Amino acid sequence: MAGEINEGSVPAYYREVYEAVRCRTDERVQVEVFQRLLQRTDLSKAVLGQIAEHVDSTDGFLSKLSLYKALALIALAQQGKQPSPKLLENCIQELPKPQLGEPKDLNALRMQPAQEDALMMSHTLDKLLLRDTVQVELIPEKKGLFLKHVEYQVTSQRYKISVYRRYSDFDVFHEVLLQRFAYRVVPALPPKRMLKGVLTSVSEREFIEGRRRALGRFINLVARHPFFSEDELVKTFLTFNGSDVQTKLRDAYKKMGDEFMTNRIATQAKEYLPADIQAQFSTSRELIRNIHNSFHKLRDRAEKMAERSKENATDLLMFGRELSTLGSDASLLPSLASSQSTWGTLRQSLKSLSVEFAVLSDKAAQQGRREEDDVVEKLNLFLDLLQSYRDLCERHEKGVLHEHQRALHKYGMMKRQMMSATVQPKEQASVEQLESRIVQQENAIQTMELRNYFSLFCLHQETQLIFTYLPITSHILGAFVNSQVQGHREMGEVWNELQPKLGCLFGGNNGLKPTL
Repeated sequence: MAGEINEGSVPAYYREVYEAVRCRTDERVQVEVFQRLLQRTDLSKAVLGQIAEHVDSTDGFLSKLSLYKALALIALAQQGKQPSPKLLENCIQELPKPQLGEPKDLNALRMQPAQEDALMMSHTLDKLLLRDTVQVELIPEKKGLFLKHVEYQVTSQRYKISVYRRYSDFDVFHEVLLQRFAYRVVPALPPKRMLKGVLTSVSEREFIEGRRRALGRFINLVARHPFFSEDELVKTFLTFNGSDVQTKLRDAYKKMGDEFMTNRIATQAKEYLPADIQAQFSTSRELIRNIHNSFHKLRDRAEKMAERSKENATDLLMFGRELSTLGSDASLLPSLASSQSTWGTLRQSLKSLSVEFAVLSDKAAQQGRREEDDVVEKLNLFLDLLQSYRDLCERHEKGVLHEHQRALHKYGMMKRQMMSATVQPKEQASVEQLESRIVQQENAIQTMELRNYFSLFCLHQETQLIFTYLPITSHILGAFVNSQVQGHREMGEVWNELQPKLGCLFGGNNGLKPTL
């Protein structure tokens, strides 16, 4: 319109209404909130339609000036005049006041669900698992007789690309990720080397394979995290093919800073937190601690079962080999045994049985691998996440809270020094210097308080993430039952094929105990 509304000339009431209904996280007003505001005017639907027609909105939001224009049109309509931009031009210098009641009463018009959405996470486990699947495969570089370096091929399904990474690249990635997302669950990395004197029973190759699996779990948890997965650091690690990914990662972090500096609602986090946040946190933490302990025991039992399947495979193979050894013995039987004994014929039959026992051994070994890959690995993935939640809780308490309390203590000491300086006159310069330090400390405390609330805000979201992952229990149980069903069926088939062969080989009742 010809005479645009000047923000500096609007009545104080306009500003108060705007502050009452605007979004908490930016300077705009949601269209839904504006519609509710119109309902309070008691104007006819036709008039309300005319007002809405003259007010511009973009992507479901009104700008501040659009709201001011709407308020002026409402006031004109309430005076019985035509709510048109042309009429508004005549009173642009002195805008009319609409009758909407006390501004503080308009707070309730703000969209509560929109505020809640910032804190609440709407993800399901299936959606998180679909974000990405990352394969980590071993590419050893052999120099001489010893394994000097280990390189990994990291393949992201989401980005459809393979990159090559050393353990040191994972290490730097973990370091910058923890700096950027200090208030979120960042899974730990496996150790770089075997701990001397602790893992003496584990061979170097077993250790390297265990580390590969652990790195795979780490990168998958990170790539599926609701906030990490969209971050530049993760994209760089999974896609950068240049020569120095470590420098690239560090430079990327320096440009961004930590999440508190880039999250649009970090400084307003307090407004989103429920009043009983501390009580909720304590209850959830205790529940998750108990879940963590139970899953530890489940994993230990699943590991033992997988180990027993492997031992069973070895025992079956050795059993078959011993039968073969017996059958290969060509020694002549003594005359006292040869006349009535069937051992000579029986002995020749034993050798062929070692083939069936080798098949049984192979099936048992496959069963052990399935239990390890499908059951133990899923349990370890969830345990890694639970452990990172425990680490996050400790970071919150020992880090943010501790620093805040230390800053308050320092501030108290400065205040006492200031009081002492006013009682015992000192040089003006030293008093001013102390005042300056107190102001700096006050600013530091304010920032720490904001960080503390943001830390609680993130902790609330990460707690939700743990509960979102809990249905993985059904995935684990499904994998466990399926592996048992498949294993028993496959082995049962071999045993059933073996049974009639005993009759062919030995005659009689197939080696079974006769029924009386």
